[in-house]
This record gives sequence, C-alpha cells and structure tokens, in this order.
Amino acid sequence: MPPLVVSGAMMACSFGVAPSALNATSAPTVTAGAPAATIMDHVPMENIPPFGMCTTQSNPAVAAATAAALGVPTPSACIPNTAAPWTPGATATTINNFPALTASCTCNCMWGGVITITSPGQTDVTAS
Repeated sequence: MPPLVVSGAMMACSFGVAPSALNATSAPTVTAGAPAATIMDHVPMENIPPFGMCTTQSNPAVAAATAAALGVPTPSACIPNTAAPWTPGATATTINNFPALTASCTCNCMWGGVITITSPGQTDVTAS
C-alpha cells in the first residue's frame, strides 16, 4: 500500500526544472500530519504550483521563446495546465467521496508533462 499524500508533498514534472509542493485543499479537515489530498487536488496554481521553467516545445510559451531565439531551445515560465484528476487514486480509501491521493499517482499536464509525487509529505499513513 502506497503512502497517503498530504499538503506539502513534493512533486516533479517531467518537463519542469524545479520541484514544487502540493497544496491539498479538497479535504482540509482530514489530516495525516497535514491536510490529506484526494485525486481532485489537481487545480493549476491552487493545488499544483509552477515547476520553475518548462522545457517542452508543446507549451506555446516555450515554442514562442524558442522561435524568438532562432530555434535555440529556450525554456519559459511554467504554468501548469492540469485539466484532469490524478490517477489512479486509492482503490479502497476515499476522502469526501473521492479516492485518496497516493504516492504512486500521476497527473498529466496538457503540455505533455507527467507530474509525479517524489515525497508524500508523511510516512505513517498508507492508503489502499
């Protein structure tokens, strides 16, 4: 059983250059040392802050910066674009009627990046 993810958990994006901390807001009264997260904690800027700079050419800002630099790959500011919830979520543990977010979940950015949990923010509570 993977660990339950809580607010403050560290994340990484496959096209981001810096880590970022999750801000769990979907279940503020359920805690495991900090507010617990659910798969619905995927809102850009509210739950998922930027990952520093973005490096994928599928991001229009990166493509424009690269074009302006005459084709030299040029990162641009990361603005997460996560339209869908984390997957797969806990199979048996729900919080506020949504699957709990576990350390094995991923979230896809519309620019092609895959966001993963690198540290769940706590180590005592697991979800199934």
